[in-house]
Amino acid sequence: MTIETSELITDIGELTTQADGEPRRPDRAVLMQGGRIRWIGSAANAPAADTRVSVGGRAVLPGWVDSHTHLLFAGDRSAEFEARMQGQPYAAGGIRQTVEATRAATEAELESNLRRLGAEALAQGTTFLETKTGYGLDVDSEARTARIGARHADVVSFLGAHVVPDGIDVRDYLDLVTGPMLTAVRPWVSFIDVFCENGAFDVEQSREVLLAGRTAGLGLRVHGNQLGHGGGIALAVELGAASVDHCNVVSPADLAALAASGTVATVLPACDLSTRQPLAPARRLLDAGVTVAIATNCNPGTSYTTSMQFCVATAVLQMELTVEEAVWAATRGGAQALQRDTGPDAVGSLVVGGRADLQVLDAPSVAHLAYRPGVPLTIAVWQHGQRMPRPSGLPGTTR
Repeated sequence: MTIETSELITDIGELTTQADGEPRRPDRAVLMQGGRIRWIGSAANAPAADTRVSVGGRAVLPGWVDSHTHLLFAGDRSAEFEARMQGQPYAAGGIRQTVEATRAATEAELESNLRRLGAEALAQGTTFLETKTGYGLDVDSEARTARIGARHADVVSFLGAHVVPDGIDVRDYLDLVTGPMLTAVRPWVSFIDVFCENGAFDVEQSREVLLAGRTAGLGLRVHGNQLGHGGGIALAVELGAASVDHCNVVSPADLAALAASGTVATVLPACDLSTRQPLAPARRLLDAGVTVAIATNCNPGTSYTTSMQFCVATAVLQMELTVEEAVWAATRGGAQALQRDTGPDAVGSLVVGGRADLQVLDAPSVAHLAYRPGVPLTIAVWQHGQRMPRPSGLPGTTR
């Protein structure tokens, strides 16, 4: 019989729980056992525990929920990045370069890259991670990447409808995505996604893809309104998608539709900077009553970063969000975008009975996430109640 030991994190200078209506509080403590939060309260009233970790007045908050990444890839597109920095506009065509490299890679190579990026994200406080297929674009390659993703990511989205690969008619490719390809990936994926955009799939083609995924029992997600008024936001709301991601070009009608819906608008600040597009109007979205999430969009072409802290800092410094709004969007907002913010397996918040996924900052407050941009502040991470190994330890552990 396994005895589950308890661990108390105490002397928390500022605790952010993201529980409904719960403000940031000083001088807190958190008790974990069996991968769950068992108690939260004043450090002075903390119960006994098998292990105590003093964080010495540092800030504690939930682990980041990165709800939009593309980590199942091979190859490098730094030359494309350099060309953009010299003035070449972004277009979706670079995806095909990654498709070629991904198809040519071995399963071991793809898995190694995913593990590397996942570990990089975890070290920076990301405790819950979504990733997508979409760089295979044939039945075998999409099934292979879905299978690899399911071994290492928390959620996998099927993005066979990323672009139409070279050498195939769009009608034939849609039949493939909604038929044999969907069947092949189904055991490993939770959502179906589509790039509803000029140069990718139009609204009617995107609707066909999403409805096929819904029939197969998958949740719906949309890449929409990144490059123009492509109709992705309206489609996502119409079909009740969990999220619509990018949202750079948003009309008053889009704002009203999102605000009246349960669809989360996910903004991707690092991508906007890399593609040199106007940043998504996160302030307008929030002011209109839209639920907003922040994610990295980590991919080799337009946002090669796993740093949620960088995205949070950008949202505060350049998108006019407050620190509290940005941190909420990167934790509880991401959880809502993945429909994982309620129930026994909820993430993105610290509540009694919930998952013990949290991070410690080498700072007294979450304000330092934007106050000290570019400084890696996460110094300790617990995932499912287990402290993750790091190159250097946090002082203060006693037994």
